Amino acid sequence: MPRINLLPWREAQRSERKIAFMVALGASTGAAVIAAFGAYLMFGSMIAGQERRNELLHTEIKELDKQIEEINNLESAKQKFIARMEIIEKLQRSRPEIVHLFDEIVRTVPDGMYLTAVKQADKHLKFEGVAQSSTRVSTFMRNIDGSNWLKNPDLERIETKTGQIGGSNFTVYADQVTTINEDTDAKPNTRVARAGGSP
Repeated sequence: MPRINLLPWREAQRSERKIAFMVALGASTGAAVIAAFGAYLMFGSMIAGQERRNELLHTEIKELDKQIEEINNLESAKQKFIARMEIIEKLQRSRPEIVHLFDEIVRTVPDGMYLTAVKQADKHLKFEGVAQSSTRVSTFMRNIDGSNWLKNPDLERIETKTGQIGGSNFTVYADQVTTINEDTDAKPNTRVARAGGSP
């Protein structure tokens, strides 16, 4: 005798399919969420690692900048030290010349005149004094011209003021002879400005 299924099997089959679909949909959604979360973590980790590397590079660059600045400061200090050493060495070499210069000034001043002031600017000397006559001044200039430590005598003025007893005031310029080799790139020296006269 044939069996007849009177139960609503289509509804049951539809319900099973719907449940299976929902399970599959949930599983795929969960897998997508897990994959997205994993990708987020992975990219976040990569970005954080790159930021750490960038920060490390910035730190190293700052350290290198400090080291470069220190090197530049040391180089500048070295140049200043070398310049000071050169000045000291030059002064050490020129120290005996001062003694010779003063001794030579005493030798070049003739009788009948005396100096009231001696001024020096670099290698240029300015002599101010009183002479009994212009002949004494001429003798003084000839002595300078024949000196081993003085050269280039140049008379600026000689005058006798009204009522002055004992001679004439004069101003004479001269250059100091030096044995120190000047730097080749040094600027040529200029004569000191003359008060009350032409430059």
